Amino acid sequence: MKIALPIATAFSLVPVGANAHPHIFVNTGLTVIISTAGQLEAVEITWAYDEFYSLLIFEDLALDADFDGELTQQELDKLQGFDLQWSEGYEGDSYLTSNGVKLALGAGEHLLTEVSNGQITTRHRRELAQPVSADGVVFRAYDPTYYTAYTLNQGLEVSGDCKGEITPPDLNAAYSMVEELLYSMPASQTNDAYPEVGEAFADVVRLSCE
Repeated sequence: MKIALPIATAFSLVPVGANAHPHIFVNTGLTVIISTAGQLEAVEITWAYDEFYSLLIFEDLALDADFDGELTQQELDKLQGFDLQWSEGYEGDSYLTSNGVKLALGAGEHLLTEVSNGQITTRHRRELAQPVSADGVVFRAYDPTYYTAYTLNQGLEVSGDCKGEITPPDLNAAYSMVEELLYSMPASQTNDAYPEVGEAFADVVRLSCE
């Protein structure tokens, strides 16, 4: 994988193969923006990348020449927005649904890039194409190929009179599903047509409003 590529493009070029485990780990935070009328307007998403992936980004962009795990302001400016240059069709690994219907999100708007102890953390905002009632909306962060694992452990904030409940994935069921899907495929196809199983490994955030 060429790390300097936009993150979405880089992921799409990686052959997943038969390994049912992720290679990039992203701790995730979510802020939900709800109007006083109870309409879901936007989400702000935090991505805190694992140390190894951060190091690869530094190397590919020629950052952190002194290897102290911190960046100068000039280097930070160069890093800003590196993970928002998405290829066509990429959905940002963030999915919202209401009553089972997918909600359209706008492009990511950069809010923050910082580096601490050698790890990159970014935050971006995505507006809903059409605001909807927040009650019952479901949010998931996942890479369909499960090359990247997102764990919602960086905080959940919900504005207004609404709240969010996080349900972790049933990992036993998820891995059983992977095995069943792989066993149902010819061995020669598992490298090129690996099933998209990422959703099964995703934390689920469900909104409820008074």
